[in-house]
Amino acid sequence: MKTRFILIETSHAGNVGAAARAMKVMGFDELVLVKPRWANVLRKEETIQRASGANDVLAKARVVETLDEALDGVTHLCATAMTPRDFGPPTRFPRAHFAELTRPGAPEQSVAFLFGSERYGMKNEDVYRCHVALSIPTNPTFGSLNLGSAIQVIAYDWRMALGGFAAPSEVAPSDKADAQQVAGMLGHWEQALTEIGFLDPAAPKKLMPRLNQLFNRADLQPEEIHILRGVAKAMMEAARKGH
Repeated sequence: MKTRFILIETSHAGNVGAAARAMKVMGFDELVLVKPRWANVLRKEETIQRASGANDVLAKARVVETLDEALDGVTHLCATAMTPRDFGPPTRFPRAHFAELTRPGAPEQSVAFLFGSERYGMKNEDVYRCHVALSIPTNPTFGSLNLGSAIQVIAYDWRMALGGFAAPSEVAPSDKADAQQVAGMLGHWEQALTEIGFLDPAAPKKLMPRLNQLFNRADLQPEEIHILRGVAKAMMEAARKGH
């Protein structure tokens, strides 16, 4: 879903940079600033430093004068308000609301997350325009969140609701060695272990089946099969030179 983060009347340049960083690590890049304290906030040194490399998000960001301009094209508005309003949209935890937005069959939306000023949060009139007020679960006796931290939490929960990212350790099935390659490598190792005297063919016990299980758990890639075959070849050559 198209996603936009909107910061309303942000007063600290560093928080704009922190917002860009929080967005980028979660794969989002549409940032709109409504009437920030500094007209040149996107170019301030503190902003760039706190962005920690998310300069492309800053370069793409827009500065506008009114919330109406920032909401152009958005179909679902999410306020971020720790304190429920007596009148206005329902207050919900982010994960519960995101699960509803992304449930099978739900219409695709253009979603915007609105964050108010560091000094006084979101104005009531801005909250009232939204479909929901998101409240991040925090310690009941201390619920104060820095703006950058709040954006990071919302961005993370939203990314997870959208499906998240593949784990770094995951290997695509096409990149894994097939059973025939593993079996060939194991045959090579069996021969090498026999030649160096580690494996007794007359009493092999369960060595090779256990090695088979070990390599299956490793989810070997073809390049790793080549390395293991190279090790087996080196063992065999060393054993023959020793004779």
